Amino acid sequence: MVAAAPKVSYEECRRKRLEENQKRMEALNLPQLAQSLRRSSSLSPSPSPMKQTKPRNVEKQVVVVRRSGRIANMPVPVYKEVVVDRINSPRRIYTRRDPSNIVYASNEAREYALEQAEELQSTLGPQYPTLVKTMLPSHVSGGFWLGLPVQFCKTSLPKNDGLITLVDEEGEEFPTVYLARKTGLSGGWKGFAVAHELNDGDALVFQLIKPTVLKVYIIRVSSYDEGEKF
Repeated sequence: MVAAAPKVSYEECRRKRLEENQKRMEALNLPQLAQSLRRSSSLSPSPSPMKQTKPRNVEKQVVVVRRSGRIANMPVPVYKEVVVDRINSPRRIYTRRDPSNIVYASNEAREYALEQAEELQSTLGPQYPTLVKTMLPSHVSGGFWLGLPVQFCKTSLPKNDGLITLVDEEGEEFPTVYLARKTGLSGGWKGFAVAHELNDGDALVFQLIKPTVLKVYIIRVSSYDEGEKF
């Protein structure tokens, strides 16, 4: 009867594998390679020298632009800078208005001035186009921009930007800049508003007496208080 071979313990098998792996590493010279890598990594890398570039000499050449055969014999066009003149209106010096002096109209006073302006408009006759505009704070202070009704601008005023002269009841003229696309008066309108001390709620009647001349009638909102006294 054959005796059973004794079982090899796990620790014995593990020890044998470690010894075999150690022998293989020594045969491949791996321990020495690992040591040399550790030594090289501990040393700080030396900065690489900056690459010096040589300056390039760019030779400029005149290139002749090819022209179409149809215009080859025609003279070369000369392009000149064209300066477009802006629309300038005569500047006038006005005393700057204190915003605290602006009187804000009540709804009753505003409606009263508007009714008086519409009554005046009805007496002017249909031969000249007219419109009524009630003043707002933006018309008489701050931005000083006066927008006009789009339909009135399309049917009665010029199609392009230009100067429109405002004539008050005394016959004094005030050139203003009319912006067709924005349908309103810009530069020069401030001078008219300040010179006539327009206030919020005042109603203005504009009458187109010439293609670029507007007669202006002013109905003061303060007339509401004066009317109540009588």
